[in-house]
Parts: sequence; structure tokens; C-alpha cells
Amino acid sequence: MDREIVVTPASETRARAATLALVTAAAAVVVGLTLVTVFESLPLSVQFVPLVASVLLVGLPHGAVDHLVIPRTRGEPATLRWIAAIGLLYLVLGGAYLVLWFLEPTAAFVGFLFLTVVHWGQGDVYALVELVGVDHLRTRFDRLLALFVRGGTPIVVPLVAFPDQYAFVAGTIVGAFDSDAAPALAAAFDPMVRGAIGAVFVTLVIASLVRGFRRADSIRSWLIDVTELGSLVVFFASVPPILAIGLYFSLWHSVRHVLRAMLVDDRASAAIERGDVRAASVRFARDAAPLTAGAVVIVAGLALLVPRTPTTVPEGVAVYLVTLAALTLPHAVVVSALDREQRLWSV
Repeated sequence: MDREIVVTPASETRARAATLALVTAAAAVVVGLTLVTVFESLPLSVQFVPLVASVLLVGLPHGAVDHLVIPRTRGEPATLRWIAAIGLLYLVLGGAYLVLWFLEPTAAFVGFLFLTVVHWGQGDVYALVELVGVDHLRTRFDRLLALFVRGGTPIVVPLVAFPDQYAFVAGTIVGAFDSDAAPALAAAFDPMVRGAIGAVFVTLVIASLVRGFRRADSIRSWLIDVTELGSLVVFFASVPPILAIGLYFSLWHSVRHVLRAMLVDDRASAAIERGDVRAASVRFARDAAPLTAGAVVIVAGLALLVPRTPTTVPEGVAVYLVTLAALTLPHAVVVSALDREQRLWSV
């Protein structure tokens, strides 16, 4: 098969996928803002629900078809060679990252934050360019700036708006490996440091919006970008980060990647085109089930290996997040390869 052949969904299919992505993203924002408006204080047990639910619903499954997306994008079958290559990638990169968590948990946590910014930004750049069809992200620099702004919002805004809960989550994750390591993160929560980080980020946001406005031929697509970004900022500035991240990860980021995976699958893409989202979802769930189950086993195994055995919901979720970190590194490499196959950065 010629390597230059790349499967691209029809515009009708992309439009339907864009609608699904925008609707689920709006649902995440509306649910989060409604909860904090109706309830004066949400208990942690409630805030953790979306993250816990993501284990089986879309969180772990959204990356569980990595062995299929590249060959499907090329119009090739997913051979044993492909499966072995992706498996080796996960074993080497994911395994090495897990070792780092045991040796240097603070460095691993900081790396996880940066990795998350890049990976979540990747997902939104794809959605903006390929699904929404914005015309103002014309250069690599434009897209790179959008990547850091979109991916940085869920990480930077809660640091500024909710430093105490941010510190609690960071301490719980790092503390699972070394109870004495958490104080090393204290400097990040100093008001001056948070203010400086916030100022730099606001500068990037303004630069991205102004640059986009000047380059946009279609004000409509630019307004979609601005509305989404504004919604994200308000969402993460208003909703406690544990709840906000759970909703965002499940209904925003993961759904968009699931749609991307569906669009390179001929059968799932055809189902979306005819409006049969259920059939496309069932097919994706079937494809993702084996490796999702494997990821759940990894979570359980890690819970037995960490120096501090989890006994509470926050500690259990911390182990889950570390597992996600280990899986996200190779997953981000696959997504980068997918970006290359789909020429997302060839501008």
C-alpha cells in the first residue's frame, strides 16, 4: 500500500463529528458551572465521580485503540507487526516513566503537567483545524500557540484560582511514592510564582486571540475558537479542579480523540455519516475493550506496588492518574504520529 494514501473523512462526516465534539464540550461546562451554582460546597466524594467514571467510560478507552489508528489512517490492516510495535512503544516509554515515578516522583509530576499541556493541546488543535475547520491557524506557529493556550488552560487556570486544592492533589499523587517529596512543590503555590505564571499565560492567550482575529477569513470559525477558550477559562476558574478535570477529561478531551479514532475507521465513520452514533460507539467500545481491561489491571497492579498503599478515594485516584501519566507518554507519541500522517502540522 502506498504510504501517501491517507484516509480522510467526508466533510459531512466531519461536520457531524464537530457537532458531537462541541455539544459534549458544552455539556461539560454547563454541568460543572451548574453544580457550583446550585451547591455552595461540593463534597470531594462527588467531585471525584467524573474521574472515577472515566476509568471505564472514555478515560482509559480513548487511548486503547492506538494500535489501530495509524494503519487505519493509511488504509492498511492492523497487522501483528503494528500491534507489536505499539505494544513495545508502550512497554518502553510507559515503563520508563513509571520507574521515574518511583525514583523521582516530584520530577515525574512536573513532567506529567507539561505532557498534559502538550497532549491536550494536540487534541484541541486537531478539533479546531480538522473538525471545526478554522482558517486562522495557518502556520505552525499559530497552531503551536493554540496548542499551549488550549492545553495550558486546564493546568494553569486552576493553579491560579484554586491553589489549595491543586496542592492537595499534587501532594496526594507525589505522596503515594514519597511522603517527604510533596514540600518540594511548595514554591509553585507561592502567590508571586502563581501570579507570574498567570501573567505569562494571559499574555499567550491574548496573543493567540489577536493573531487569530487578524488572520481569520471567517469570523464565525474564529468566534467558535474564542467561545470555547473563554468557556474553558471561566470553567476552570469557577469549578473546583478535581471536578473540572474529571468533566473536561471525560467529555471534552477524550470524546474528541474517540471521534478522531472513529473517523479513520471506515465502518465507524460511515455510521457517523448516516447519523448512527450508537453503532460507531459500539464498534469503538469493542475495539478498545481488550486494552482498556489491560490498563485496569495496570492500575490495580500499581496500587499494590506503590510504597503507600491507597486506602482512600483520593489516594486511589492518585494511583489512577499516575497510570494515566505512564500511558499518556506513549499515547502522545502515537497522536503525534497521527498528526504527521494527517499532515496537521504541514503548513
